[in-house]
Amino acid sequence: MALAAESQFHVLAVDDSLIDRKLIERLLKTSSFLVTTVDSGSKALKFLGLGEDHGSASSSSSEQLEAEVNMVITDYCMPEMTGYDLLKKMKESSALKNIPVVIMSSENVPARINRCLEDGAEEFLLKPVKLSDMNKLRPHILKGKCKEQQGKNNNNDDRSSSSGSRDIITTNASSNLNSTKRKAMDEGLSPERKRAGFSRKNGNSLTVL
Repeated sequence: MALAAESQFHVLAVDDSLIDRKLIERLLKTSSFLVTTVDSGSKALKFLGLGEDHGSASSSSSEQLEAEVNMVITDYCMPEMTGYDLLKKMKESSALKNIPVVIMSSENVPARINRCLEDGAEEFLLKPVKLSDMNKLRPHILKGKCKEQQGKNNNNDDRSSSSGSRDIITTNASSNLNSTKRKAMDEGLSPERKRAGFSRKNGNSLTVL
């Protein structure tokens, strides 16, 4: 893996080709991105926290794991796990679904391109990737961060709404109890305990109150 020291946004680049990894890394760094590179989809998922072996991250990558990933840019054709497979797994994860994914390929196959875009990819870049292509990335990162913030706001609104509903139920229950007590008092009865009262009148006759 390779990691740059300074940048505003962090991009995880995935490609099984060493030459292509070095190229995309150089282009991203030239465009002022923080860059981490891995050579497979499974390593990318592990870096993002979805790998099967969560506890086996090497000490050399512990610093990288602390950095938030703002975008994943991945090659399409890779062994074991394609870029499309990586895209699908990320979009199925509630924690990763808002991270923008860009897919690269040296093959211009319309059906493949359309499938990736329809299933959540932000861009499909044809190799060789150029420096001008890097200008397309930042708007997608900003959009992804907006989606993430909206998701947090919606969760906060749901919690507030749930708390408000509980307060309304409690208030209604209290009002009903007070109404019952007032009604009982108006009828001359104790709200806690109702019992018959007796009064002696006219000698030995008893009158039930």
